[in-house]
Amino acid sequence: MANTGTIYLVGAGPGDPDLLTLRAARLIEGAQLIVHDGLVDPAILDLARADATLISVAKRRSKHTLPQEDICALLVREALAGHDVIRLKGGDPLIFGRGGEEAEAARAAGVPVEIVPGISAANGAAAAAQIALTHRDAASIVSFVAGQCKGLSDQDWAGLAGKGRTLVIYMGVKTAGQIADKLMADGLSPDMPVAVIENGARPEMRVLRGLLAGLPDLVEHEGVVSPALIVIGEVTARADAHLAATAMEAAQ
Repeated sequence: MANTGTIYLVGAGPGDPDLLTLRAARLIEGAQLIVHDGLVDPAILDLARADATLISVAKRRSKHTLPQEDICALLVREALAGHDVIRLKGGDPLIFGRGGEEAEAARAAGVPVEIVPGISAANGAAAAAQIALTHRDAASIVSFVAGQCKGLSDQDWAGLAGKGRTLVIYMGVKTAGQIADKLMADGLSPDMPVAVIENGARPEMRVLRGLLAGLPDLVEHEGVVSPALIVIGEVTARADAHLAATAMEAAQ
């Protein structure tokens, strides 16, 4: 299939265009067709050429522009028509980005696929909040968990958080109460430090800190909305407290 285009699964990072890889920026700038997530910052889309076609497949909780199967079909269809397709995703394509599913669909259809990694939401937000996800004195293990997955209460999270460990929860705003209850039921101390990073690595970023037992109230009282990450572990207590306080004051 000599006329088949290539699907590029590109990580757009946490939002700041300065955090794009050079490879990602060059692909965006030269693209004729970009299929992008809703969390991709408009400033990144502004890098595209004026005549590029931009297709949004935004996903919000329980509200998807297109089901995942239809997104895969769209990518394959355009590539088989001879078009190179930039599939632009927030963060990294292979960390809760469904990039694996889209790569599998491309390979099954005989379409060339390239994966361009991006700075993950966890890495970008933690760096902006000055939270070291690992620290020789506090954490040598990091776990990433999706907080909106089905059967949350049935999963075994014992060992994911605690002394010497950091737990980063994606998509956990709506289930913060369940997450806190589950972790405490699995043996984690109610006094374990936590941080909530809203709009990480963006100008409107907020960093909110507290304890595990107060996580649900913190999220509700501060009106936290997605995109936001929840970081649980001793490393959050070592972060720049002034940064967190300043972010909270700016939001009030």
